[in-house]
Amino acid sequence: MLASTTAATPWGVEARPVQVEVDAHHGLPQVHIVGLPDAAVRESRERVRTAIRNCGFQLDPLAVVINLAPADLRKEGNHLDLAIALALLASQGHLPQAALAGRLFCGELGLDGAIRPVRGGLAIADLGARLGIREILLPAANAGEASALAAACIIAVRTLSEAVRHVLGAAPIRPATPPAFGAGGARMPAPDLEQVRGQELAKRGLEVAAAGGHNLLLLGPPGSGKTLLARCLPGLLPPLTQPEAIAVTKIHSLAAEVPPAGLLHERPFRSPHTGTSTAGMIGGGPHPRPGEASLAHLGVLFLDELPEFRRDTLEALRQPLEEGLVSVVRARARLLFPARFALLAAMNPCPCGHLGDPRHACTCLAPQIERYRGRISGPLLDRIDLHVEMPAISLLELRSPPGEPSATVARRIAAARARQLARFGAGVSPVNAAMTPDDLRRHCRLDAAGQRLLDDAFQRLGLSARAFDRILKVARTIADLEGAASLGTAHLAEAIQYRALDRRLSG
Repeated sequence: MLASTTAATPWGVEARPVQVEVDAHHGLPQVHIVGLPDAAVRESRERVRTAIRNCGFQLDPLAVVINLAPADLRKEGNHLDLAIALALLASQGHLPQAALAGRLFCGELGLDGAIRPVRGGLAIADLGARLGIREILLPAANAGEASALAAACIIAVRTLSEAVRHVLGAAPIRPATPPAFGAGGARMPAPDLEQVRGQELAKRGLEVAAAGGHNLLLLGPPGSGKTLLARCLPGLLPPLTQPEAIAVTKIHSLAAEVPPAGLLHERPFRSPHTGTSTAGMIGGGPHPRPGEASLAHLGVLFLDELPEFRRDTLEALRQPLEEGLVSVVRARARLLFPARFALLAAMNPCPCGHLGDPRHACTCLAPQIERYRGRISGPLLDRIDLHVEMPAISLLELRSPPGEPSATVARRIAAARARQLARFGAGVSPVNAAMTPDDLRRHCRLDAAGQRLLDDAFQRLGLSARAFDRILKVARTIADLEGAASLGTAHLAEAIQYRALDRRLSG
């Protein structure tokens, strides 16, 4: 007897449909799985048969062929166990085929019949909604994230027996209730900006970067507060909007070992180690998964001690910094991972860290300094909007009273983001840093004085065309922080000062 069910398998940050076909016929009792299964899928035959037996069902000793269509799509992971089990039961008459029609099944089976969570519950729910599936049966642990999509009808199941009783109508399960967006979204712990003494220019640069989603490089000696300042950033960023939360949760669900309880509310803040490989940074591997760049999508990627990262790893960031995407090409497919993040980087001015520090003599030779700074290529530096030098902290600054708290600065940032949302609409990443050339012409018009100032900076600093555009984007953000409708020379002048390292680091 032939039976079939619908399932799904991860594909990049999305999911692809898989038709599970089972044919049971008289012959030597054995199970064959075809359709490009990986090792985890091939092993499912043992999990499935044992789970079925322990749930009280008796399988006849028949020859079984399980086909996973389409045949040219690689099937990986633990997603297909539940669909295979139900199709196998239907092929031997324990279930009518009609009970499986119009439903999508995903979940890993334990030997006792328990249904364990899988990666990518939100992507599976999104696929089911687009295919018009009337019910999507998922593990209970995946129901929180998957039910956030209002268009998907999610049925949370805990055991194989529950799934069987539900599809038979013997014990129907009510659809999972979508959680209210924003409910229970606690802020991630972060240092308060008032803990940072002095460094007013760096604080201002951090505010501008947070308001417009810009890339920021902090350059200063050890102990000047670079890392502390960077750790304050999560407390300044506004929470994710609902479209952004769906996009971010989909990525983290595919990469997390434990499924999210619901939609993520806070913007990601990723801080990988300097030894991170290129695949770990941008994604890839034998079975491509999101890397740190994609896990920082719509949030921040913090690279402390920037020159200590491998050169090829840093150069691999050039594409996502420019396009907001990571393209992973394999022999059979090309996968796209979203990676529109704000880069926050910190570095010392030289190998010993004391160049320009009046209290410590620098012991580095000129060739050493040149090699150290040369680890940051010109094209990568050109993609960083703001360069801020942080001098050593003086004793007077250490004893100074606290400055503005993060809550005050966060309110200004939220107001600036609201102006950008009104300008660009409620799509994903409506920030000034993502402006297109058409947006620049529409929203960054200059008067004669502003044009002369920008032209002079272009010639004097030797700016590239990319840096020219990024100055306009930063100036637009500065104007938004002030509530100004048009760009003035003061906005441009402040934006230009953040490009002062272009010439210094290149020479």
